[in-house]
Amino acid sequence: MRQAKRKYLRVIYFLGVGGICFLLTLAVNYGLKFTLLNAHPTTAFLIANAVATVASYTLSRRFTFGDIAHGLKRVQFVKFIVMSILAIGITAAPLYFSRWVLGFTQPHVSWIFQEIADFIAGPIIGTLLGMVFRWWVMNRFVFVDRNFKRTRIDGKQDQHP
Repeated sequence: MRQAKRKYLRVIYFLGVGGICFLLTLAVNYGLKFTLLNAHPTTAFLIANAVATVASYTLSRRFTFGDIAHGLKRVQFVKFIVMSILAIGITAAPLYFSRWVLGFTQPHVSWIFQEIADFIAGPIIGTLLGMVFRWWVMNRFVFVDRNFKRTRIDGKQDQHP
């Protein structure tokens, strides 16, 4: 029962941290996209995700995974950065695909269509894909509880690396 509550709270905190980082991503993305990087929406989105990743590490370590023994901070931070780079690539891929493969860019489509397609591809689809990936890698590889032995389906004890 206690383990189920712990897992449930971790999901709630993960979604809360994700929501904060989502808003941060939107603010930085549109701030850059409508000013300095008008011609480079994918670059603006990548930078926005990098900024949100730094915030995500701090918030995740403190809140989402704050109740477990983490191990060495440096090692954990390096793993977090590597996994986040992969996640940022996954998050940006739908936007890149929308813009440069499907051609949803001006002058081929209207400005409003372009912006709606960008929003659906990047912040919506990309963020959902990235969030699923992040949840999996953070639990499996980054924030591993060194003191807790999990029981596998076959009943044997599973040690984390």
